[in-house]
Amino acid sequence: MNMPFYVSPEQLMKDRADFARKGIARGRSVVVLAYAGGIAFATENPSRALHKISEIYDRIGFAAVGKYNEFENLRVAGVRYADMRGYSYDRSDVTARGLANAYAQTLGTVFITESKPLEVEIVVAEVGAQPADDQIYRLTYDGTVADEHGFVVMGGQAEQLGRKVKEGWREDLSLGEALRLAVAALGSGEGGTPRTIEAAQLEVAVLERDRPRRAFRRLTGQVLADLLADGGAPAADAPAGDVKPVPEGGPPERSAGTPDDRPADGATAEATGQQADQPTDEPGAPGADEPGEGPGTSGTSGGTDH
Repeated sequence: MNMPFYVSPEQLMKDRADFARKGIARGRSVVVLAYAGGIAFATENPSRALHKISEIYDRIGFAAVGKYNEFENLRVAGVRYADMRGYSYDRSDVTARGLANAYAQTLGTVFITESKPLEVEIVVAEVGAQPADDQIYRLTYDGTVADEHGFVVMGGQAEQLGRKVKEGWREDLSLGEALRLAVAALGSGEGGTPRTIEAAQLEVAVLERDRPRRAFRRLTGQVLADLLADGGAPAADAPAGDVKPVPEGGPPERSAGTPDDRPADGATAEATGQQADQPTDEPGAPGADEPGEGPGTSGTSGGTDH
């Protein structure tokens, strides 16, 4: 009779953690940092279809590194969780803290019970009425939650980039200064050799403190280029990315065909299901389980993020 193969629990958990960390390290880094007017997200991402930074709810943003199909499942499940809670109770009851706790339960359960952990690391951020009210939560593959202050760097050369951001970060940064600091960190590369990252190669978004209700806004094109060039803030009536100016007394309009577009009174979103013929992006079908008490995931295979 063959003896059953035995692995100690300690070794099993160590192997799973090493596997997840290696998968996350292959992804390009994401920088999330607070500035005077809100919270900024930046990453090197030439794809216009596969977003690593997205809106979850009115004043809550989401950023991730790792396997695209896995963190896209988490994003969609988080949107459904937030939408259900806001509809059942009140929109103010949807908080980054509650969403982070729900994500932690999902990630922790998968890490312990499934044969393969999720190769993802995510940030859930909420902009408050005052800088002291901002919340930034970092969640790792095993469900560990960290309440971060000021900035977070994850994926790729996170430690090296984190030191770069720490040297230049301060609480009163303008938007332009914050973005230039984030892009400089992303371009520092291995061995500290700097490189220039063009605006077209970046995915950038902000949670703006002064926007009515829906704070999330993408920055693209000339608006982003101007901010990176001189730090000047875009004009209040100038559209940035796929968001049009905010009409008086109502939520912002959204242009059609954008994967993150959702109705203002529901903030609902469906998985995009988009695929790209890129050698580093091989997303699987990003369907998500219907959430109960918190977000869940379905499917664990797919390519590493770009």
